[in-house]
Amino acid sequence: MKTRVIKGAVLALFGALTIAFGQWFGLDLDQVALLGVALGAVIGLVPDRSLTERIIGFAIGFVLAWIGYAIRAAILPDTATGRAVVVFAVIIVAMLIAVVTASRVPLWAMLVGSAAIVGAYEQTYAASPTLFLSDSPTAATTVLLACAMGVLGSVLLGEDVEERRADEHSNHHHSKASA
Repeated sequence: MKTRVIKGAVLALFGALTIAFGQWFGLDLDQVALLGVALGAVIGLVPDRSLTERIIGFAIGFVLAWIGYAIRAAILPDTATGRAVVVFAVIIVAMLIAVVTASRVPLWAMLVGSAAIVGAYEQTYAASPTLFLSDSPTAATTVLLACAMGVLGSVLLGEDVEERRADEHSNHHHSKASA
């Protein structure tokens, strides 16, 4: 229990450091710090596939959603139908990538990546879709830095989580076998 508290405090410290880094480098990380650190921590903590595969999934989902914004800005009307087409396309492409890779690139990680750019950029995009080329790189870099801090902070927690899951899984099977 004490170890989890310490490691959780370290992750919280990484969240606070994200804002500090933003201040030092003139980035507006305040708005995306919790979103990015939390989503990065999910990528780092979920013991499904290797960390590299989870990060690749995150990156693919992030790029797919970013491309979705580009398509919205370039050719689709800014209507519910235009947004629905992009949401459908992003999720279908992510699902197809997961199928083609036999889930080595996990769908959930691609969805987390998509959520990162959407959470960081949707409000800005909605206010001025025509500024996609200038506004989206700023949103992307700030949330990616925050996500990287979450992954980095969670690496300190990850082994403990994976070991605990393995113990729980093994204990669960032993208790079923004895019943």
